[in-house]
Amino acid sequence: MSAVSRIQGNLLAAAERRLLNWLCARLPAWVSPDGLTLMGFCGALTIFAGYGLSLYRIEWLWLAIAGFFINWFGDSLDGSLARYREIERPNYGYFIDHSMDALSNLIIVVGLGLTAFIRMDVAMFALGSYLLLSIHTFLAARVTGEFRLSYLAAGPTELRLILIAMSLAMFTTRPTTVMGTGLSPFDLFITAMGAGMMVLFIVQTAVTGRKLHALRK
Repeated sequence: MSAVSRIQGNLLAAAERRLLNWLCARLPAWVSPDGLTLMGFCGALTIFAGYGLSLYRIEWLWLAIAGFFINWFGDSLDGSLARYREIERPNYGYFIDHSMDALSNLIIVVGLGLTAFIRMDVAMFALGSYLLLSIHTFLAARVTGEFRLSYLAAGPTELRLILIAMSLAMFTTRPTTVMGTGLSPFDLFITAMGAGMMVLFIVQTAVTGRKLHALRK
């Protein structure tokens, strides 16, 4: 794989980078990037379990919230640790990391659809939009050499925080529908997020296509 420039302009990027560097310097030698990738995936499974079990007791949402922190720790540190220790395997790391991310995203969103607050079809629409934007990111990295990790000042960390805030709101909100739409307030919010990502995909595809056409590439 050719080297690509990582573009990260999300709101928390600078503070997160300082924290990740601090953690990398203090992780014991037995902690490996592969182990952290597995930890991030286990975090996704924890989120899924917490959301699914919340149908029986709302307190299980705390398990889902804990899962987001586990997922962040593993997913954010695996590549950072490899770069910090200068043990990168670009092709292997790129392939495994993003393959596990895709599977984790599916598991998390299906978990959301299992709650009493969000319909599965709404969750799948948001997942489809997110994956379209991810596909654009991977294609753009191949044809432009730029790997964009954030859009509109938001990246995976900000998205996790949004989902954590939404999960906390579930503790105080009854699973009701809005004005006979058959959709809950959470459904409307997730639909708006999905629509926003769909628009971003279309706009970014048009912009990148125009640049490539102008360069005759």
